[in-house]
Amino acid sequence: QDVFDRVYSLVRGFSSLAPSCKFILAESLRSNLSVLLPNVDSLVRVSQVQDDDETPTLDRVTSYRNAFKIYSFFLLHIILTEESNSGPSNNAKVIASSRKKQPVNSWNWESQRGRMLNLIANSLEINLSLLFGSTDPDENYLSFIVKNTFSMFEKATLLKDSETKDALCHIIGACATKYHYTEQSSASIMHLLHKYDFVVTHMADAVAFAEKKYADGTLACSLIREIGRTNPKSYVKDTAGAENIGRFLVELADRLPKLVSTNIGLLIPHFGGESYKIRNALVGVLGKLVAKAFKDVEGEVSAKSIRLQTKQAMLEILLERCRDVSAYTRSRVLQVWAELCEEHSVSIGLWNEVAAVASGRLEDKSAIVRKSALNLLIMMLQHNPFGPQLRIASFQATLEQYKKKLNELEPVKLTDGMTDGVPSDNDSINGEGDVDNGNAEEITNYQPESLTDSLAHTEQEIASKDSSVPDVGNVEQTRALVASLEAGLKFSECIAATMPTLLQLMASSSATDVENTILLLMRCRQFQIDGAEACLRKMLPLVFSQDKSIYEAVENAFVTIYIRKSPVETAKNLLNLAIDSNVGDQAALEFIVGALVSKGDISSIAISALWDFFCFNVNGTTAEQCRGALAIICMAAKSSSAILGSHLQDIIDIGFGRWAKVEPLLARTACIAIQRLSNEDKKKLVLSNGSRIFGILESLITGFGLPDNIWYAAADKAIDAVYILHPTPETLAADLVKKSLSSVFDGTSGDALQNDIASSNSIVLSTIQVVKLSRYLFVASHVAMNQLAYIESCVRKIQKQKGNKGKVDSEGTENAETQKDNGINAELGLAASEDAVLDTLAERAEKEIVCGSYSEKNLIGECAPFLSKLCRNFVLMQK
Repeated sequence: QDVFDRVYSLVRGFSSLAPSCKFILAESLRSNLSVLLPNVDSLVRVSQVQDDDETPTLDRVTSYRNAFKIYSFFLLHIILTEESNSGPSNNAKVIASSRKKQPVNSWNWESQRGRMLNLIANSLEINLSLLFGSTDPDENYLSFIVKNTFSMFEKATLLKDSETKDALCHIIGACATKYHYTEQSSASIMHLLHKYDFVVTHMADAVAFAEKKYADGTLACSLIREIGRTNPKSYVKDTAGAENIGRFLVELADRLPKLVSTNIGLLIPHFGGESYKIRNALVGVLGKLVAKAFKDVEGEVSAKSIRLQTKQAMLEILLERCRDVSAYTRSRVLQVWAELCEEHSVSIGLWNEVAAVASGRLEDKSAIVRKSALNLLIMMLQHNPFGPQLRIASFQATLEQYKKKLNELEPVKLTDGMTDGVPSDNDSINGEGDVDNGNAEEITNYQPESLTDSLAHTEQEIASKDSSVPDVGNVEQTRALVASLEAGLKFSECIAATMPTLLQLMASSSATDVENTILLLMRCRQFQIDGAEACLRKMLPLVFSQDKSIYEAVENAFVTIYIRKSPVETAKNLLNLAIDSNVGDQAALEFIVGALVSKGDISSIAISALWDFFCFNVNGTTAEQCRGALAIICMAAKSSSAILGSHLQDIIDIGFGRWAKVEPLLARTACIAIQRLSNEDKKKLVLSNGSRIFGILESLITGFGLPDNIWYAAADKAIDAVYILHPTPETLAADLVKKSLSSVFDGTSGDALQNDIASSNSIVLSTIQVVKLSRYLFVASHVAMNQLAYIESCVRKIQKQKGNKGKVDSEGTENAETQKDNGINAELGLAASEDAVLDTLAERAEKEIVCGSYSEKNLIGECAPFLSKLCRNFVLMQK
């Protein structure tokens, strides 16, 4: 009693003890209890020997019991005292002091806590019935331990220590399972789950530990039962609690799938509840169970049958929940299906049904559901059991071959139990009431290796026009392959049918729709889904999107698909894009090519490969590919004009040479290239080949070497090139208009033509060819527009020169006399008059474009009488 009193007083005042005293006291109590625990088992041997006189044994049992309780209570009191006093400041002291070399007997609570709790946990593993005289220990003792253990779970920082957390889980598992303290433990766990979100995983660990340690799922069943009989409406208000409970169920299903699958029926009523969070959790639970609980189907036939029926029921619930009233639940179900596909837990018989559901959800009104549906289809493609190529034509050809093979082996039709050649997931039930799933398993296990190989072999056979097909085995194996091919064909057709919907999603206002649609299309292209390549081309205009995430998604996809190849392959991809793109796509392609050249993603080696295609240095290059290569080079030149300088002569010789007759658009592309030369290269071109290049452009505009559908586009760029290159473009442009007008009247001279028009000669308009007249009107109007732009550019140049001069004046670099003249001019208003003169000159130049007086005729004014008469001839205008 005297020793007890002294120790008791020390424990009561533990917080005020010196660190060394704390260490000595705690170590003494801990070591004494650790020595006591193994000796409890010795009581069994002693009692067996001393059958005649049991008094010594009873006395020892009593002393052991008292010592056990005392040590346990004292240690728990120390733990609780330190936890209540621990805080940030204490922890900081511990961390700071740990940097120094601490004495052996110094007090470091962080390292002591785990050791003490482990000892308490181990004390529950001995045969306590010898001490307490019954199966279970004293009720008050268990209550004290459980209550304080759960109180420690309320501290998140404490649970970060793995040793401490494991000990606490051990204590809960032992009390609830071994000592049947289940109801009280369940109530405490439910309270913690509703109140703290950080305890979810720890509680799941504790419950799983109890089941694995003692092979007893009582605690897990009790919790599932408690959750199942909770009123679903109560979770509507307690959203945080509902989310925690849901997470706990998912974690529990992950750890104890077989036990949860046995008790899942208790939770089914919550599928009809109003809390979508609980429904989402149950969907996640079903996904975990399907992926884990039903992989091992060994055992008796009846047990196997029940498990397969349970699995089928769960899969049907998952399919049904795809149409749940809550968008969150619909989204969660699709995510679960994606997880099941990744785990290879979806059979071929169910594969197409899931694909059909996912395709339908692409048109869901909720963006989160559409996102999940897109991700599910991506996952289904990535983990599909049908092979790396999903072209419809390949499947049809291969399937036809093997159907013939099967008919040769067994000319009997497939059984009625086959739906589209594939057994349903639950298959059929034989006469004895057992599920016959053997055929589906055979297909699933046999198909992934054999189908891909068979497809490859068969395509080679078809290519060589050999009617025979590889032999895959007996009738059953051939039938299994046919069923797999039919399922693969159906899957390919299902994905290909989504292309119109995916096109609509790329035009969606939701950035997530666009991003995930692009990812799906990239995956479709990888597996050669019909129509995927064409759909991906439609993403190009999205580079003009104001949403940065959309632009980045398009750019990343573009780089992945077309750029991250060898230089020659990159060049070929880009020139093919240029060939096949329409006007809108050309603008988008030009934008993204320019951006990638600036970033360096399109390398100089790839540009060199493009020049090789343009110069026909690559074997088998066509004129169309030559034009496409030059088009991409022109796009790149917008960011780096020096690219074109090294091949000036090639641009002229090839762009306007004989190949331009083979590929009419080549000349137009060459005109664009000339416009995008650097200023130095433009001067060099005019000096070295000026007369030749202007003669080519004039012939292109006024001649008839190009077909009508090409000429307009080429003449447009040629006129632009004249105004960019020529030192006095108005003189050459005026000749172009006159020659074009003369060609309309088969070379009639200007004076004779004017006389005929003035005399209202009806023969003039009646003999006009509509094609020539249309070309003339095109040339006249485009020259007029370019002349107007040219005048405005001249005005801007003069204004810029004046601005630079004014800037120099303001910096005081001119001499005093110049400054004096400028001051006098400013006083007289001469500076302002210069601007007025400039404006007058600009207006006069603009009027000269359309001037039609007899004394002064220019450009359009030269043929103004003809145009006026033409516009009044309604018969001709209708042509």
